[in-house]
Amino acid sequence: VFNAKTAELLSHHQVEIQQKFPREGWVEQDPKEILKSVHECVERTCEKLQQLNIPIVNIKAIGVSNQRETTVVWDKTTGEPLYNAIVWLDLRTQSTVERLIKRIPGKNKAFFKFKTGLPLSTYFSAVKLRWLLDNVEEIKKAVDDGRAMFGTVDSWLIWVCISGKNGGVHCTDVTNASRTMLFNIHSLEWDPELCQFFDIPMEILPKVRSSSEIYGLMKSGALTGVPISGCLGDQSAALVGQMCFQDGQAKNTYGTGCFLLCNTGQKSVFSEHGLLTTIAYKLGRDKPVCYALEGSVAIAGAVIRWLRDNLGILKSSQEIEKMAAEAGTSYGCYFVPAFSGLYAPYWEPSARGIICGLTQFTNKNHIAFAALEAVCFQTRELLDAINKDCGIPLNQLQVDGGMTNNKVLMQLQSDILCIPVVKPSMPETTALGAAMAAGAAEGVGIWSLNPGDLTAVTCERFEPQINPEESEFRYARWKKAVMKSMGWETSEGSSNGDPSIFSSLPLGFFIMSSMIMFIGAKYASG
Repeated sequence: VFNAKTAELLSHHQVEIQQKFPREGWVEQDPKEILKSVHECVERTCEKLQQLNIPIVNIKAIGVSNQRETTVVWDKTTGEPLYNAIVWLDLRTQSTVERLIKRIPGKNKAFFKFKTGLPLSTYFSAVKLRWLLDNVEEIKKAVDDGRAMFGTVDSWLIWVCISGKNGGVHCTDVTNASRTMLFNIHSLEWDPELCQFFDIPMEILPKVRSSSEIYGLMKSGALTGVPISGCLGDQSAALVGQMCFQDGQAKNTYGTGCFLLCNTGQKSVFSEHGLLTTIAYKLGRDKPVCYALEGSVAIAGAVIRWLRDNLGILKSSQEIEKMAAEAGTSYGCYFVPAFSGLYAPYWEPSARGIICGLTQFTNKNHIAFAALEAVCFQTRELLDAINKDCGIPLNQLQVDGGMTNNKVLMQLQSDILCIPVVKPSMPETTALGAAMAAGAAEGVGIWSLNPGDLTAVTCERFEPQINPEESEFRYARWKKAVMKSMGWETSEGSSNGDPSIFSSLPLGFFIMSSMIMFIGAKYASG
C-alpha cells in the first residue's frame, strides 16, 4: 500500500509461492495457491494498516502486477483451473516449438518478430497454450464445450476477484497481451493470422484493455467495492515504478529472472542484437502506447533458490551475501545457470547449466560468489546489446527487485558494467508501478503521472571499484564458459526427463550381452 501523494510505502506483506517441478524442465504453479496468496497478502496488509491507525477506507484503488507469460486455463462455469499454471521459464514446449518452426519459411525463429516483437520460443504463452490443447484432454473438452478461458496470471486474478463465475471480467492489459505471441503490438489487437498459425480459438482469449482504467470492483474481502484499475506485467510495472517515462531511460529488475528494459517511446524499435520489442505501457484508454527494448534472462534469483533447495549449501537466500563476501572472489570458477536454456541475447534452448574452472581449492563460498557474478555477467550481456541497438551507451543503471538488497551483488554489478549502479531506497518498484497505474486511472484520479508531480526518489549509489581491464578479463572468461554451455540438450532425448541407460545403444548391447553371458555361464556351471 502506497501513499498516492508521496509514493511512500505504508504497509506490505508477502508470501512465497511454491514452484512445482513434476519433470525435468517442467515448472508449474497452482493457480489457486496464487489466488490464496493474494487474498492472504491483502488481509495481512490491511491488518498492518489498522495497527498504524490508517483507515482501510482510505484505499482508493488496486493495481495488479504479475509474471507475464505464465499461462492459466480455467473453466468459466465452475471457476476452477483446468491445469496448473505453466510458468514462463518452463521448457516442456521445446518439441512444440521445433514442430512449429518446420512450418515457417526458412525455419526462421524471427518470422513473426515484426508483428509481435518476439522470436518463436518456449518462453511465450502461445506455445504453452498449444501444448495444453494438445496434451490435456480436460482442456480440449472445455474448449469444445465453450467453457474454457485462457489468460496470463493477471487475467485469472482479475476474473476471480471481480465476481468469477458469477459475471467475472475476462480481460488483460496490452503489456501482458504483448507477451503471448498472439498479439499484434502495432494494431493492439489479437491477430487472426497468429491465432490461426498456433491453432488457438480466439473466443478463449481475454479482452485487451489499457494498463490504467477501471476493470471492475473487488467482490470480497477487506477491500470489497474498491476498483481494480491498474494492470501491468511485472517488468513494465517496474519501468513505471522507476519512473522511466523518457526515451532512453532504462531499468534492470533482479527477480527470479533478470530483465533490462529501455523505454523507446511511441516508436517500436527492432533489435539486431537478440533483444525483444515489447509494449512498455498504455496508461489510459485514450493515452498513447509506449514501447521498450527488453533483454530477458531466465535465471537470476532462481540460482540462489537452487543453491538453497537443490544443493543445500545455503540455509536461506540472505546467507549468500555473507558467503560471497567471505570468498571475495570466485577463484577462477564460472557458473552459467542455463537451467532453462539461454534467453537474450542468445535464444539458445539447447544450453544447460555448467560450473567450470573448478580446482581442489574451490569451496562453496567460491560457488556462491560465482552464482552472483553470473547474474552480473548476464546483465552485462543485455546492457551491451541495448547500447548497440540504441547507439547511446547508458551512463548508469537503475536497478530494483528483491536481489538488490544484496550489497555484494550490487557492487559486483557496478564493477562488471564499469558504470554506476543506482538503487532506490524502496526496492518494491514493481508494486509501486502497479499502484501508480491504478491511482492514475480515469474515475480514480488520485495519482498524477505528470513529470513535475512525480516524487524524487532517494537512492543508494554503487561506483566501480576495479579497473576496466580486470572487468574485461573476467567477462571474456564468462563468455568462454557460455560457449561451453551450448548444444547440450536435444528434443530427441528422453521425453519424460528420465534418461535410461538403455537409451545408449552400445551400452544397452553391452549390458544385455553381459547378462546373457552371465546366465549362460551359470547354466554351464550348473
